Amino acid sequence: MNPKKRSGHLLALLLALVLIGVCVAVPFGLKSLYPVHYDDFVETYAKEYGLKKSFVLAVIKCESSFRPDAVSSVGACGLMQMMPETFQWLQKKNGETLPDDALFDPETAIRYGCFYLQYLLQQLGDEVLAVCAYHAGIGNVKKWLGDRQYSKDGESLDEIPFPTTKKYLKRVRRAELVYQKVYHFQ
Repeated sequence: MNPKKRSGHLLALLLALVLIGVCVAVPFGLKSLYPVHYDDFVETYAKEYGLKKSFVLAVIKCESSFRPDAVSSVGACGLMQMMPETFQWLQKKNGETLPDDALFDPETAIRYGCFYLQYLLQQLGDEVLAVCAYHAGIGNVKKWLGDRQYSKDGESLDEIPFPTTKKYLKRVRRAELVYQKVYHFQ
């Protein structure tokens, strides 16, 4: 074989090996960036509350990066970063009485986080609005829906006035897409 053909074949082989490596490494790399923890709890409560597993995992990833002891600067606690006041309010709806530090228990955090996400979905009608409400509060989202500057139809948002909520929504949507594509979760 002449040297030019040999170098062409070697180049093609090298390119093929690189592409195979990328195809294997990208999902592996994404799995390390987007892990799955507390899978049994997520599976159980996502199903119980009619939520997509990918959606719940995305919220947990964006809220706490799967750290059950996480506490935000405003006092939100646990895996799903719920405010103690919201937790107490949800418990009244559920007929339970648990201490605020129960939010640091992964199962409790996921159960109440899913309960709250389901509530927001029922109240607002779609995932985008529910994610915005989870981050900025349902009162703010309802106010935005009533303001033509942010919502032309009163049912969807054309603009999100809080930059942090807009960024949070993008992060959750991106994480949800990764969980769907890499893990094949719904």
